[in-house]
Parts: sequence; C-alpha cells; structure tokens
Amino acid sequence: MRISAKENYSIFIKPLLWLQKRHYGKVLNPAKLWGRRPTLFWLVAGFFGYLDRRSSPLSPVIRSLVCVRVSQLNDCAFCVDANGMKLAERCDSVDKIKALANWQHSELFDQQEQVVLSYVEAMTITGQRVTDDMLADLKQWFDEDAIVDLTALIAFQNLSAKFNTALDVPDQGFCSLPIQPGQQQSDDAPTHTDK
Repeated sequence: MRISAKENYSIFIKPLLWLQKRHYGKVLNPAKLWGRRPTLFWLVAGFFGYLDRRSSPLSPVIRSLVCVRVSQLNDCAFCVDANGMKLAERCDSVDKIKALANWQHSELFDQQEQVVLSYVEAMTITGQRVTDDMLADLKQWFDEDAIVDLTALIAFQNLSAKFNTALDVPDQGFCSLPIQPGQQQSDDAPTHTDK
C-alpha cells in the first residue's frame, strides 16, 4: 500500500477493526487506511452498510454483480477479491461469476441483470453517459426509489474502488475464482469452441 497502516488506531475505530478480524480472520486492508480518519471510516462503513442492507430493494445478487463489475472496471484488486467472495456466496453460478467481465457476450445474465450492468458501465466508464433510454429500461424492473439505491451503490463502489486503486490496496486472497477480465479469457481459451 502507498500509505502505511498505523501502529495504534483511535478507540473509536477499534470496535470496527475487531469486528472485521472476527468476521474475516483479519483486518481488511482498506480499513487500515480509512481507520486513519475515524469520522470518514464510520461514514463510509455506515453508507455501505445501508446500501447492502437486507431490506434493500435490490436483490443480493444484483448488489454483488454491481460491486464486482465496478471493481473490475476500476482495476481494484482488493475490491474484486472482497466483492467476488460476496458474489460467490450469493450467486449459485460459478460460470456467471467467471463471465461477468464479458457479460455482453454471455447468455448467463438475464434481462434485468443486463440492464443493470449497462447502467453500471455508463456510470463508471469515462466518456460514457447515462441515457433516458437506460432509465426507462431500469424502470421496467425497479421503482424510482430503487433506482436511487442502485445509483448510490454504483457511485459508492466507484468511490471505494478508486480510493483503493489510488492507494494500491492489495487483495487479501478471499476469492479464488478467476473473475478478473484477463483471467476470464485465459480460463476460457481451452473451451472456446464448446458452443
């Protein structure tokens, strides 16, 4: 990482670090950086906690597909790793996870997922824009409140991925599935003629 972890963290941060260690077996690398600024850490943790809540209008699989795809587009090693683990827990298709980087060329994604992933890319890729047609497509699947949640999740994941990429936060080995774009191509090469 380009910024070092602190030796001692604020008493206000230690409960979050303890919870991460208990849940994951170790403190997450980004927490070591966000933890340098306790108020920011609590705001970021609370924001994501709200967006990924059980009562979200977005399904757990949609939320995880969004987070992994934004992570891939931002080339965030930690984000792909951590969000890939969550997607693997939520998704019953390893093939779908492996195909995410090339979702436009896969039959594994239903129409709702395709509409969401198009929106993700329009919000994330520099030079692309969200169009009225995209919003109309989203409205076939989501009400306006859910679209606000979806937009906030995409924006949050971009913030997180860009933070981690800028500070060179490494992965932590949570997800062993090949879900990076380069891995997808090499893993599929031997079976390219299957279809």
